Amino acid sequence: MFILKRQDVEISSVQHPKRDQQVPILTYQGQTFRLISVFNAAQEEDAKAFWRDLTDNQGKACVLLEEPDRYSVWGKIRLEQFATEAEHETSLNPAYVKGALLMLQAVFIDIEDLLGNRQAGLFQKDISEMFKQWRFPQADTPDAVKYLITVDPLNAASLPAWQEHHLNTLLQELHRIGKSYFGNTSFAQRSIDALQDLPSIEQNQVSAWLNRSPLGKLWR
Repeated sequence: MFILKRQDVEISSVQHPKRDQQVPILTYQGQTFRLISVFNAAQEEDAKAFWRDLTDNQGKACVLLEEPDRYSVWGKIRLEQFATEAEHETSLNPAYVKGALLMLQAVFIDIEDLLGNRQAGLFQKDISEMFKQWRFPQADTPDAVKYLITVDPLNAASLPAWQEHHLNTLLQELHRIGKSYFGNTSFAQRSIDALQDLPSIEQNQVSAWLNRSPLGKLWR
C-alpha cells in the first residue's frame, strides 16, 4: 500500500484471547493493521523490499511505518473480527522456533570456532541487546540468552513463546550481526546446514517457511 510516518498513525495494543501477551495494533484512517516485522534504521532497503514482496508478490494489504530509529511492516486486519480469528488461529509451528534457534547457535559456534572466545562473547552481548531492543519474550536476561544459545532445541523442555514477527526480526538481525563479524555472508550457508539436525518432516517445514518468507532470501 504505502509508507506512513509515526505522526500519521495511532499505535495501541489488544490482549490476545489465547495467549498472555499484548498484540500491537496500528490504526490509520479507520483501518487496522497487525505487526509483521521490524527493521532497524540502517535496514531501510531491506524493509522496503520485504514490504514490496508482501504487497506486490503475495497480494497482502500492508503498510510500511517509517520512524527515526526503525522501520516496521504491518498487515491489515479487521479488528472487530480479531478476537474470533485469534481464537481459531493455529499456534506458530514449534519447528520454526527450533530452526531459528539452530541457525542462531550455528552462527555463535562459527564465531567461536573461527574468531575466538572474545568475539563470541561480544556476539552474545549483541544478540542480548537485539532481544532487549525488540522485546523478545523469555530473552530478557543474560541467563535466558545463554540458555537460548546453548540449549538443544530438539530436546528442550520448553521453547520461547515467540510469534512469527519475532522470528522475522531474529532472522534479519542475526544476518546483519553475523555479516558485521565476518565481513561477508559466508556464515549463512553453514547456518542453514544446521537445519539438517531437525527430523526430516520438521526440516521440510522450516525450509518451506523460509522459502515463503522474503527474509529467507538473505540466507540462500
